[in-house]
Order: sequence, then structure tokens, then C-alpha cells
Amino acid sequence: MPTETKQTTRASANANAVFHAVSDPNRRRILETLRGGERSAGEIVDEFDVTFAAISQHLKVLLEAGLVERRSEGRQRFYTMHPHALKTVHDWTEGFRDFWEGRIDRLAGLLDDEP
Repeated sequence: MPTETKQTTRASANANAVFHAVSDPNRRRILETLRGGERSAGEIVDEFDVTFAAISQHLKVLLEAGLVERRSEGRQRFYTMHPHALKTVHDWTEGFRDFWEGRIDRLAGLLDDEP
């Protein structure tokens, strides 16, 4: 497989992982929690009404998508958000900006023409 095709495939797989990761409301909430800075796994769990195992699975998905980073200190694990990975979501949604702005402009024009 040519290098360019491998890179495209890898980028697509990464984008899919990011979109999968942010598709879950609990994972989005974890990211919102981490927006305030580094948190231990226990601190993250305390923000939710679910088991430690469930949060651990969500963190694994976020790690694999590159949306969070983990560091260990003894037996504790600390997580920080890696916001650069969210650029994938931004770039994809940005592609629809012209579409929606055009629609909104046309709607505004129709509403302005209403008697």
C-alpha cells in the first residue's frame, strides 16, 4: 500500500476513533471535567454516578482516540485533556459552516420579506 494511502487510512481511523469517543455523553462530560486541568481517576469517578470500572472503560476509549493523556504517580493515574485531537471534530464541522450560513441567510431573507 502506498505511503499516502496508509496515511489517509490512518487519519480516517483516527477521526473515526475521535468521533466515536465524543459520541458518548459520559465521555464528553469527562472531557469537560478535564478542561479544568489534570484530575486523578478517583476525582473523575467522583463526578459521576457510575462505577470506577465504567469510567475506566471511558478513559480507555478517550486515551485510544488521543483525547486524553495519562501519567502515573505510584498507584495513582492522572489524566489531562489533549485538546489538539478535538481539531478533527472542529475541522469536520467547519466544513458545514458555509452550508448552514447560506441556509440561515436564505431563511432570514424569507422572514424579512414576510408582510
